[in-house]
Amino acid sequence: MSKSVILIPSRLSATRLPGKPLLKINGVSIISHVVKKAKEADIGEVYVATEDKEILYDVHSRGGKAILTSNKHKTGSDRIFECFEKLDLKNIDYIINLQGDEPNMDINDLRHLNKLVEVNKPEMGTLASEIKDEYNLNNENVVKVITKIKMTNNNFPIALDFKRKLNNLNLNIYHHLGIYAYKPDVLKRIIKFKQTNSEIKNRLEQLRAMENGIKINVALAKICPIGIDTMEDYVALKKILEYKS
Repeated sequence: MSKSVILIPSRLSATRLPGKPLLKINGVSIISHVVKKAKEADIGEVYVATEDKEILYDVHSRGGKAILTSNKHKTGSDRIFECFEKLDLKNIDYIINLQGDEPNMDINDLRHLNKLVEVNKPEMGTLASEIKDEYNLNNENVVKVITKIKMTNNNFPIALDFKRKLNNLNLNIYHHLGIYAYKPDVLKRIIKFKQTNSEIKNRLEQLRAMENGIKINVALAKICPIGIDTMEDYVALKKILEYKS
């Protein structure tokens, strides 16, 4: 059985919504909600990788684990690799990079991805869900992944491309979710590559991996969580989660 660790990159200086990891829902910070979900998935130890002591203290205050990292990193992948090296964990088969701004990520989808990487042993794995609203096809805030074949609950196809804008809709197009599973040596290779022009232009760090020959397999998620990028996202998700409680 493969052994995984979940690392969650988080920082206060987000461009579109500064300070969002510490915004509260039901009296608990967004980052601590994410940590709770990751723990509930029960697929490995969970750590937050952050450059901010405020996030470190918040996570620790609720019984979570966090590691202080450099404030010089350009991407989340760079941050979690520093965290992984500092932890000096042994016999880890996969590092799962879970975004710190998706507090309603479905734990069964996390488990599904982990199960598929255990069985298929890809270089990288990620999640995507069906796009049910045509508006999202051309919404640049919704990252799309195009797969080689149509996705099902049981297969794990290769990603052909990741895009924010689409010119051809006659493809296997899905809503990409912000989670990755990497073999540790693959993540080490990725962070040594220079950022590519398309990665910088599209603000999609997975393009750096693809353009350097690393294959990314995609698992189908049943639930599409609401990511928090703007104050409007936060208010909408806060209403949903507080209503459910």
